[in-house]
Amino acid sequence: MTKGLALALHAMMSTAVSASAADHRYDLLLEGGHVIDARSDLSAVRDVAIVDGRIAAVAPEIDSAEALRVVDVSGLYVTPGLVDIHTHVYTGTGERGSYAGDNSVYPDGHTFRVGVTTVVDAGGAGWRNFEDFKDRVVDRSKTRVLAFLNIIGGGMRGLPHEQDLRDMEPSSAAEMGAKHPDTIVGIKTAHYGGRDWGAVERAVAAGSTAGLPVMVDFGDDFPERPLATLLTEKLRPGDIYTHCYSGRRQELGADGHVNPGMVEGRKRGVIFDVGHGGGSFFWRVAVPMVKEGFWPDSISTDLHINSMNSGMKDQLNVMSKFLALGMGLDDVIATSTWNPAREINRDELGHLSVGALADVAVLRLETGSFGFIDAYGARLDGTRKLVCELTLRDGKVVYDLNGITREHWDDLPPDYKMTGDPRWDGIWR
Repeated sequence: MTKGLALALHAMMSTAVSASAADHRYDLLLEGGHVIDARSDLSAVRDVAIVDGRIAAVAPEIDSAEALRVVDVSGLYVTPGLVDIHTHVYTGTGERGSYAGDNSVYPDGHTFRVGVTTVVDAGGAGWRNFEDFKDRVVDRSKTRVLAFLNIIGGGMRGLPHEQDLRDMEPSSAAEMGAKHPDTIVGIKTAHYGGRDWGAVERAVAAGSTAGLPVMVDFGDDFPERPLATLLTEKLRPGDIYTHCYSGRRQELGADGHVNPGMVEGRKRGVIFDVGHGGGSFFWRVAVPMVKEGFWPDSISTDLHINSMNSGMKDQLNVMSKFLALGMGLDDVIATSTWNPAREINRDELGHLSVGALADVAVLRLETGSFGFIDAYGARLDGTRKLVCELTLRDGKVVYDLNGITREHWDDLPPDYKMTGDPRWDGIWR
């Protein structure tokens, strides 16, 4: 075959493929899965159609002939892309022992494989180095990366830096928040070891000026600043208390019951987030708390280099722990999608409403005998575990565990690497 003829045939095939794509109403149809969408109060078998990176239809039955690509997800759960609001992903600076450096991880290696499409870095950067974080990580990641801005100007660089009240400038933090409203979703205070309220008060001042929620990692426990005062007086409705099952600040009282301040704080509208991490989730705290009905508002990982290799592991592992604690599957999904999206005021995320961004997780619920480890290495047994089969980000496949979106190799043309056929290649990033 001459080169000219080959080019002509390639052009004809490309034209035919383009025409075929134009003939279809939807780019992708997820068919027969059990959809769980808290915003729509939906938990039922539905088809989900996607076009141009957005949800186009959710219905009991959608004509498969209208879709360019159909994927059978029967027996699986179709949920919004998971939203993890407590992670540490500001890395690449080379700074040792720092969450603005070596303690953090690049997000893309830890997100899509567990259905997470959005992460929030929890205070790695402050107003002095936020734009470096944005350049190094936010703008280069396929994962959607948002941020709680640390009230410390230099960010989460270790205990000496995090005790410096002089570097907690509410006005500078608020200005940076206003400059980057698409990325900065809140203010963070963490690890403060003083016996005063300086760090909390400065964080709340910045949040009030910028119109942003505050996430609090309350640091050490001191009688001069009791947890109840934090939750009933210092924080505002919509502010977030993370590490709520750590037990390190008397979340569970000496009497074995939930601290009354936690209950009163929830009544005031304070939000309680898991923030599992490497040292902030213990069965001896979580089990009695949930027996009293104190469940989390949001499930998050506190992902970093230590937690991912110890008890925490990943978002689905933490979600599976709450299944083991007795939380219903629909609630586990809600606290990992729509709830955290609302907590950071990103109502465009965490749901599968028509017109929404097509961030989707397709999950398998496995049954068997499983063990789940807390931050001290204690095990709790469970019979259910979530596994991610497929993740879509803006309607494109970014993770496919078992190739359910792909064709078998011997059903493809001999030169399948170069087909350019949108029925196969077009749904992949």
